[in-house]
Amino acid sequence: MSLTKADVVQAGVEILDTYGLGDLSMRRLADRLGVKAGALYWHVANKQSLLAAVSDEILSVAGGPTSLPDVDVDLDAGVDEWARCFRRVLLDHRDGAELVASTISVGLGEVDPTVRLREFLVAHGFDVDGAGGICRAIVHLVLGHTMEEQTRSQLHDLGVMGEVDPARQERDFDLAMRIFIAGMDTAR
Repeated sequence: MSLTKADVVQAGVEILDTYGLGDLSMRRLADRLGVKAGALYWHVANKQSLLAAVSDEILSVAGGPTSLPDVDVDLDAGVDEWARCFRRVLLDHRDGAELVASTISVGLGEVDPTVRLREFLVAHGFDVDGAGGICRAIVHLVLGHTMEEQTRSQLHDLGVMGEVDPARQERDFDLAMRIFIAGMDTAR
């Protein structure tokens, strides 16, 4: 059976979920796939390309942020639904927020999780610039909040910090979303 890019990316996701971003290396990936590291370069140009492909895979999940929200949904509910979906997708993968944040910041990923959200906002009366600004702001909010959640959880698992309060994290996210949604009209 020959190795495909999909095989490489899937193995990358599995390593991310098992060991975290710090241990997602070309060598570990090659070992997992039973090939020499050089064989991976037929499918991904370098480690940054691998990380971008893994990020794209995470963001492209069915029912994820690339498929929401439905234009017929109320503005506030649609933005809230998109943000919660984006957060859930990130939380589904160890270091998901850190990986996606780094991919977005260097512009290597092919999947823009905000395409549908931007279209939704324009359909609800925002101009393209205002919609773009809202998308960038909500991405920063969700990534930052989720990265903190994942970091706290990992520090707890390592015994570095005490209990993590998931209910508190949820309340903090709810508050952040209420504040964000209440301020969206300033972008019109």
